[in-house]
Amino acid sequence: MGAILIAGLAVGLGGTIAMDIWALALNRLLGLPLPNWGNVGRWVAHLRNGTVFHSAISNAAPVPRETSIGWVFHYVVGLVYGVIFVMIAGPSWLAAPTFFPAWVFAIVTIGAGWFLLHPGLGLGWALSKTPTPWKNRCLGLLAHTAFGIGLWVTALVI
Repeated sequence: MGAILIAGLAVGLGGTIAMDIWALALNRLLGLPLPNWGNVGRWVAHLRNGTVFHSAISNAAPVPRETSIGWVFHYVVGLVYGVIFVMIAGPSWLAAPTFFPAWVFAIVTIGAGWFLLHPGLGLGWALSKTPTPWKNRCLGLLAHTAFGIGLWVTALVI
């Protein structure tokens, strides 16, 4: 169980780093904005008050170190996803990692963003309240594909 946990943490870290590299590449090459982890940190901080859904997270009271909280949350979620994936995929996948299971898992994980985080931030179900929901959904699917690639490549390395 310890080896599975360590492997899961490693692939989760690799996947999250790959997602961040993808976001940075889109920012540098296409001028797309980087994720706002401050808003996520504000959302996380307000959860302790029992507030899950905001009409607009920008209207919620700012909290100290919200950007740091958001970054930590982002990486904790990635690590947890990595452990869950490796537990599902099992030792046989770790022995011979393939892309498809990692990609399917990564795409499934976007559901937490679409149906919990984004509505919590006031962006609507699956980003429906944003000016360009389909563009944003596609970008999210690509980001989660980068996460899946990171899961897979990290497993190949370890």
